[in-house]
Amino acid sequence: MNALVPLPVLLPLCATGLSLAFGTRLKQLQRLISVAVLSAVLGLSVALMIAADTSGPLTVHLGDFAPPLGITLVADRLSGLMLTVSSAVTLCVLVYSLGQGMTDREEETPVAVFHPAYLILVAGVSCTFLAGDLVNLYVGFEIMLVASFVLLTLGGTGPRVRAGSTYVIISLFSSMLFLTAIAMTYAATGTANFAQLAGRLAALPLGVQTLIQAMLLTVFAIKAAVFPLAAWLPDSYPTAPAPVTAVFAGLLTKVGVYSMLRTETLLFPGNRLGDLLMAAALASMVVGILGAVAQTDLKRLLSFTLISHIGYMVFGIGLATRDAYSGAIVYVAHHITVQTTLFLVAGLIERRGGTTELTRIGGLAKAAPLLAVLFFVPAMNLAGIPPLSGFIGKLGLMRAGVADGGVWAWILVTGSAVTSLLTLYVIAKVWNLAFWRAAPPGQAADGTVLEADSDEDEEGEGPDHIPGTGDEPVRPRHQPAGRAVAATLHGHAVTTTTKLPRPMTGATAAAVALGLAFTVFAGPLTSYTDRAAAELLARTPYVQAVLGR
Repeated sequence: MNALVPLPVLLPLCATGLSLAFGTRLKQLQRLISVAVLSAVLGLSVALMIAADTSGPLTVHLGDFAPPLGITLVADRLSGLMLTVSSAVTLCVLVYSLGQGMTDREEETPVAVFHPAYLILVAGVSCTFLAGDLVNLYVGFEIMLVASFVLLTLGGTGPRVRAGSTYVIISLFSSMLFLTAIAMTYAATGTANFAQLAGRLAALPLGVQTLIQAMLLTVFAIKAAVFPLAAWLPDSYPTAPAPVTAVFAGLLTKVGVYSMLRTETLLFPGNRLGDLLMAAALASMVVGILGAVAQTDLKRLLSFTLISHIGYMVFGIGLATRDAYSGAIVYVAHHITVQTTLFLVAGLIERRGGTTELTRIGGLAKAAPLLAVLFFVPAMNLAGIPPLSGFIGKLGLMRAGVADGGVWAWILVTGSAVTSLLTLYVIAKVWNLAFWRAAPPGQAADGTVLEADSDEDEEGEGPDHIPGTGDEPVRPRHQPAGRAVAATLHGHAVTTTTKLPRPMTGATAAAVALGLAFTVFAGPLTSYTDRAAAELLARTPYVQAVLGR
C-alpha cells in the first residue's frame, strides 16, 4: 500500500505531459485524460485514507534515501481526508469547466493551457498534503502557485491581469519568507524532515523556537488568508473564471490551514502562540463577515465570507485540544466543499442572469428553481443551520471552547455565534435580492452577450482594455446586443441562457450532494476526525512511521 502514496502527485504530472502533447488537436482525448486521471486520484485518495485509518501512517522515501537526504511522502489520517475531499472537489470543478466551455477558448492558441495548468495545480495540492518535510511542502506550494498564476489570468483581461499581479507579488513575498524560515530551521537543527524536527526543535533555545514558529505561521496565514494578511483575496479571486475561483476558494486557502495544523501539532506542541492565533481567528471572523455584509457583488461577498470562516479553523488550532482539532478538521472538510459549491453556483447565476451584481438581478427562484435549490442548500450549510455539516463543525468548535473555559475561548465562542448569525443575514440578503424579489428593470435578457472577442472598434482600448489579450469590447463582430451566439473568448462569446449546460448543473449538484454526505455520515466523519486529532497530538505514530523506530 505504501507504493500508492506518490501516485496522487505523479499521475497528474504525467497526464500534464500527455495533455500538452495532444494540445488543441485532440480536444476530446485531452478532456478524457483529465477526467480519467482525476477520477483515479480520487480512488487512490479514498484507498489511502482507509489504509491510514486501519494501519497507521503510510510512508515512502523516494529513491530509498533516508531522512534528511531523501524526499519523504507521508499519508496519515489528516492528509488522507484532505486528499479525498480535494480530489472530489477538483473533479467536480473540472466537469463544470468542461460544461462552461472555457477549455474551448484555446482553439487559436499554439498551446492549450487550461488542462495542463489544472492538472499541475492538482499535483501541487496533493504534494502539499503528502509532504513529509518543509522543503517538499515548499515545493508543493510552488507547483500549486505556478499553476494558479496561469489559471487566475486565463483569458488575459485587464482586471484578471491586475488581480493576478497582486496575487503574484503576495505569493512571491510569502515564498521568500518561507525559504528564509526553512533556511533558519535547517541551520539550527540540520534537517527539514518533520519527524526529525519533532525531536530536535525542542532542544533549541525558546527564543529560536518561537521565531521559527512565528515565521512559519506568518507564511501559512498569508496562504490561508487570515486577517490581517487577507487583503489580497477579495480583489484577486472574483475576477477569475467561475471554475478557477471555485477551486481557489475551496482549496488554496485550506492548504495554508492544513500546514498550520501539521506544524503546530508536530513541530511546536505546547500551544505557545495560542492566544495570538485566537486573536487572529476572532479578527478574521468579525472583519470578514462585516466585509461580506457591505458587499453587493456575489463573488466579492463570498470572498469575504471565505476570510470570515477561515477564522473558525484557526480558532480550533489556537485552542489546541483534541476536541478543537477534531472540530477544525471537520470544518476544513466541510468548508472546502461548501465554499467551492457556492462559487460554482455564482458562475451559474452569472450565466443565467448576466451578472453577479445583486442589485441587477432578481426573480431567479421562479425563473430557475433548480438554480435556487443549488444555492439554498450550501448557503444554509455555510450559515450552520442544523443538522447540516456546517452546524456540526461549529458546534464541535464551540463545545471545545466551552470545555477550555479560558477568557479567549469564551470570547471566540461568542464571536463564532455572532459570525454565524451574520452569515445567515448575508445569505438571506443574497436570497432576497437574487432569488425572491421580482426581476429588476434592465436585467440581462436570455441570449445577452457577456464576453467576446472584439472587432476593430477602438472604443474599448484604454487602461482597462488591453488589445490582443481578449479584454476588448463585449460586443462580438456583426452581432447586435441580445443575440445569442455560441462562444466565449478568442473568437467566441458567452451568452446568458435559460437552459444551463447540463455538465455545469450536474457538477454543481454533485458538489451539493458531497456537502450533504458530510451531514448524512456525520457520525463516521466525526469519529474519524477524533482519531485524526488524537494521532496529531500523539505525534509518535507519525515519527515512528517515518524514522522506523
